Amino acid sequence: MAWPIASRPGGPSLIVALGVTQVFGYGALYYAFTVLAPRITESFGWAPEWTFGGFAAGLFLGGLVAPLTGSLIDRHGTRLVMTVGSALAGLSLLALAEARGIVSYIAAMVALQAVTTAVFYDAAFAALTQARGSQARRAISKLTLIGGFASTLFWPLTSSLLAVLDWRGVYRLYGLSQLLVCMPLHLFFLPGRVKRPTEAHAAGAPAAAAEPETVYLTGDERRRAFLLLALAFSLQGFVVSAASIHILTLLHGFDLAPAVAVVIGAMIGPSQVAGRLIEMLFGRAVSPVTTAWVSACLMPLGLLLLLIGGNIPVIAGCFAVGYGMSMGLGSIVRGTVPLQLFGPAGFGATMGKLSAPGLAIRAAAPLAFAVSLERAGVTASTLLLIAFSGLAAVALFLLARSQRSAL
Repeated sequence: MAWPIASRPGGPSLIVALGVTQVFGYGALYYAFTVLAPRITESFGWAPEWTFGGFAAGLFLGGLVAPLTGSLIDRHGTRLVMTVGSALAGLSLLALAEARGIVSYIAAMVALQAVTTAVFYDAAFAALTQARGSQARRAISKLTLIGGFASTLFWPLTSSLLAVLDWRGVYRLYGLSQLLVCMPLHLFFLPGRVKRPTEAHAAGAPAAAAEPETVYLTGDERRRAFLLLALAFSLQGFVVSAASIHILTLLHGFDLAPAVAVVIGAMIGPSQVAGRLIEMLFGRAVSPVTTAWVSACLMPLGLLLLLIGGNIPVIAGCFAVGYGMSMGLGSIVRGTVPLQLFGPAGFGATMGKLSAPGLAIRAAAPLAFAVSLERAGVTASTLLLIAFSGLAAVALFLLARSQRSAL
């Protein structure tokens, strides 16, 4: 029968189901805003700061509730948390579509972004870890490979929908997609209960292939690794959040023609997928912490290329490739590095605590970067992104070196 195969922990159907919900989730709850923000601003007739301020407030609250979401995942399983999360996401999108003033807009946006912690990658990684235990690395790579198409699909889809619908109609449609597509997939395909690591091995992965419990960090080593990871994820989160919202503005600042800027921006999505595909095919023999710092170096290098020759389309294209591959690999190591260092036990709470500071910083990034572009200019703003992404790479390199010295 198809049902036992589809529901087998860690099986192909679980990865595909989560991949679909991640594409719909990131596409509707995050990437669509980049396209719809100007229409929202025009519709309400207020300054852009109010539009982005509501988005930032939501991201900030998401950072505050992330540890709670992680604890709920560990306690009740991802099926319940992600199913309820999809329902709340759909209702929040419908509420956002009906907002008629600043209070209702901010309330809906805060609710929408706060619930993302229950449906985005961190929750999905916890689902795979609960299903596969310490053997979840391969599944995480496959999931992010599918999820990488979110921006590639939803930026043009949202733009096309705006030709026949207003921004409210687009959000209504996306709200229904959460209720009719994502919620059933989470309900029928996700693990229903939290499993101990030994139980997860027995259910799906051979015990001989599992990592021994002694490899997981404890005490001061665990705290140091956690702080370095939180710092790196937070700094990268600022860069990605700022660049994702303002990428076209940034490229225009280097005197690229609008059509060329759109093409280069569109290259980032496929580059993410390419990075994830490379990791999936060849990354098995490489430690996740090594992949983390090597991929992190691509981000400041790509931004440096943009700073040096951003007005030359070929060089700007190289930026898009390097930056996109770094983003793609970064999504993978966000799940695989904590799994390698801290183990599958309590993985939801661990991811929630790691996410909290990064989500709060990401909340400030779009508005802060908009102010930086306006007041300091494109050169200084790009230097800021280089500095933040470079510090993140250094933190991950220090983490990798400490792990090698501990062997």
